[in-house]
Amino acid sequence: MPAFLKRVALFLLACGASPLALPQKTPPISTETLEHIKDVEAGLLTAVVSKDDSHPGHSLSERMAALHVNGVSIAVVHHGVIDWAQGFGVMSVGGPPVTAQTLFQAGSISKPVAAMAALHEVQIGKLSLDADVNTVLTSWKLPDAPVAGGKPVTLRELLTHTGGTTVHGFPGYRTDAPVPSLVQVLNGEKPANTPAIRIEAAPASKWNYSGGGYTIMQQVLIDVTMEPFPKLLHDTVLAPIGMIHSTYQQPLPEKMRASAATPYEADGKPVPGGAHTYPEMAAAGLWTTPTDLSLYLIEVQRSLKGDANHVLSQQMTKQMLTPGMGNYGLGLAIGGSAANPYFGHGGVNEGFESTMSAYEQDGEGAVVMTNAQGGSRLADEVMRSIAAVYHWPDFQPKVHATVTVDPKILATYVGTYELGPNFDLTVTVQDGHLVTQATGQSNYSMLAESETKFFPTAFDAEIDFVKDAQGNVASMILRQNGHETKALKK
Repeated sequence: MPAFLKRVALFLLACGASPLALPQKTPPISTETLEHIKDVEAGLLTAVVSKDDSHPGHSLSERMAALHVNGVSIAVVHHGVIDWAQGFGVMSVGGPPVTAQTLFQAGSISKPVAAMAALHEVQIGKLSLDADVNTVLTSWKLPDAPVAGGKPVTLRELLTHTGGTTVHGFPGYRTDAPVPSLVQVLNGEKPANTPAIRIEAAPASKWNYSGGGYTIMQQVLIDVTMEPFPKLLHDTVLAPIGMIHSTYQQPLPEKMRASAATPYEADGKPVPGGAHTYPEMAAAGLWTTPTDLSLYLIEVQRSLKGDANHVLSQQMTKQMLTPGMGNYGLGLAIGGSAANPYFGHGGVNEGFESTMSAYEQDGEGAVVMTNAQGGSRLADEVMRSIAAVYHWPDFQPKVHATVTVDPKILATYVGTYELGPNFDLTVTVQDGHLVTQATGQSNYSMLAESETKFFPTAFDAEIDFVKDAQGNVASMILRQNGHETKALKK
C-alpha cells in the first residue's frame, strides 16, 4: 500500500479559552538557548511550502491545536550535549503539564535501543551476526519455508529488515484484553492479534520492514542470556547510558504511571483504557523520555568517535551505522549525505507518535515525542524547525511554485481513483482547493503547481492528473519517495 497521506490535542482551559501549549522550563539556561527555544516554537514548517508564502512558519501552539495534539516533549542535542529539554501542553486533558520527565511510549524507536543490546551480546561473543538464528533459539524455532531457498535467517538480517520475515507492526493489547506470551505472538496463536511470524521472502533478497523480525530477535536474546527482556535491556543499555527514566516493562509498572502521558486517538478522544500493552518489547515496548533518548543519541555519536563506549565498541558502532538495503543499518535508518550522514528512527504506537535524528559527526540531534495518533506530522514539523534554527543541512522543506486553477477545471478532477486493491484516493473540492483522502486515512488539502499538477504541504508528494484522447480526466499519477503509482479514475 502506498505510504501516501499517512502521517496531532487540545488543552482547553476550564473557562473555554483557546488551545495553547504550556512550556515547562528546566533549570536556568543561557540566553542563547532561550532564543533557540523561542525560535523553534515559532518556526514549525510543513514538508512542502509555497514559494509565494512569505511566512511559511507556524507556532507550536497553533499546530498543536490544529492537529489535535495534547502533549509534546522535545530535547535538542547541540555540540554533543543536551542543549535543552522541555515539555509543552498537557499529559491529559485537564491534567498536569508535560515536563521533560513525562513518559511516552516510543513505538518503533524501541528497535534501535534493543538492537544495541543484541550487538552487545555479539560483542561479548554470545551471539553471531551471521549465524542461523535457529542455532541459538531454544524456546521456539523459525519454521523453514520453500521461498527461503534453504538460506538461514541471521541476526544481521533481522536487525536490517532483510530477513524476509512477516508482520510489519503490532497494534498492542488494550488493558481489558488478554496478553499473549511471546511464543504465542511468534506463532500467531490466540490471544495474539497478529499473524504468525514466518519467512515470506528469501533472506537477504530485499528490504522489507518487519517488526516480526525484531520479535524473533527478542526471543533470541531471551534464550541466549536467560534473562527477562526488560532486565537485560536495563542492565546492558539503559543503565550504562544513564537512561534512568526508561523501561521495557509491559505494562508500565504502577509506580511509574503517574509520570506517563495519556495516549489519544486522531479524533482527540483518549485511547480506550489507556496505553496498550506490547509483549513485542523489542519492536514497540520502550517507555522513555526525549532526554533519555538524547542520551542514547549522544552515546552513539561518542562511541563512533571512540571516546564513550559504555555499551558498544567503536568498531561495532561503525557496523551499526553502516547502511545497507533500504539505507538501514543494524537498527537505525541512515540518511543525509555520504560526507555528513545522520541516523534516526520514528515510532508509532496506539496514541503515541515520535521521531529522533542525530548527525554522526558534529554532535547535533533531537527527539520529539507526542501523545496523539497522527502526532508524527507535528513531530516532523518540529524537527524541521529545529533543523532551521540550528542550521542543519537536512530536514528542510521542499519549495514549490503555486498557481491558481479555474474552479471549473478543479471540478473535473473530483472522483475516486484506485491506487490498489481496496485502496482508493478520493478527490473533492473544498474552499477552492482540491482535497484528497485515501482509504482509512485523513484528508489533505492540495496546492496547484500547474493546471494538472498538485501537491500537499504535509509531506513531499505530487499528483499529476492525466486526460484521455477525448480530454476527460482518466487517471492520476502519484509520485512519492522516488516511486510512481498510476491510479485509474473509477
